[in-house]
Amino acid sequence: MFARIREDISSVFERDPAARNTWEVLTCYPGLHAVWSHRISHWLWRHGLRWLARLNSNLARLITGIEIHPGATIGRRFFIDHGMGVVIGETAEIGDDVTLYQGVTLGGTSWNKGKRHPTLGNNVVVGAGAKVLGPFTVGEGARIGSNAVVVKEVPPGATAVGIPGRIVREQQAPSESVQALARHFGFDAYGLSRDMPDPVASAFSSLLDHIHQLDARVQQLSRSVHRIDAAMPDSALSELELPEFCSDNADKPADPE
Repeated sequence: MFARIREDISSVFERDPAARNTWEVLTCYPGLHAVWSHRISHWLWRHGLRWLARLNSNLARLITGIEIHPGATIGRRFFIDHGMGVVIGETAEIGDDVTLYQGVTLGGTSWNKGKRHPTLGNNVVVGAGAKVLGPFTVGEGARIGSNAVVVKEVPPGATAVGIPGRIVREQQAPSESVQALARHFGFDAYGLSRDMPDPVASAFSSLLDHIHQLDARVQQLSRSVHRIDAAMPDSALSELELPEFCSDNADKPADPE
């Protein structure tokens, strides 16, 4: 038992840079208190003392703001960061080294008996406010984005974001033309960072790159036709008119009067 307690405390230090010392973790981390209380409730539940298990679970909820049904199965080194508003249903199964943030719900979508809550594999991270609803599996090492609503299986190592949850993967590196345009506007308008994969931003990035290639091809065709027929203009496409705050001169100081 003491080995498991030491293991739980170590997992807090590994995943929360705000943790300063063991005494603080022991006394000031409601997520840890909720997990320890659940172990007692789960033992009572499995040994047929179900009313007592529910009573202990409700007392833990009053103290920590975290509701874990005594029937839920939880693995080793489970960490709930902040924790307020977390709800874990009766048939939920959680693997080892899983992390949940505040406001997470592992819920069901049916009133039928039997398995109705999700199964989380090892090393899963579920962001703040996310809802994982239904009797499916979130694969090992998967990530659930903040405020996502996930209602279907998530493959191992994948990331699910949005409402309803959709699977995203690391996007490809942006082309030089897209990076140049981002530098021109002065900010990363199209989600160019690899750290924040988003399917909508990725689609805009691909469209922008494609338009740039089409512009170059049109100019090549214009030059070729101009060599055949001089009446065909050989001029480049007109410059994109930008608002004043996007212009190259926007940062220049005004002329003194």
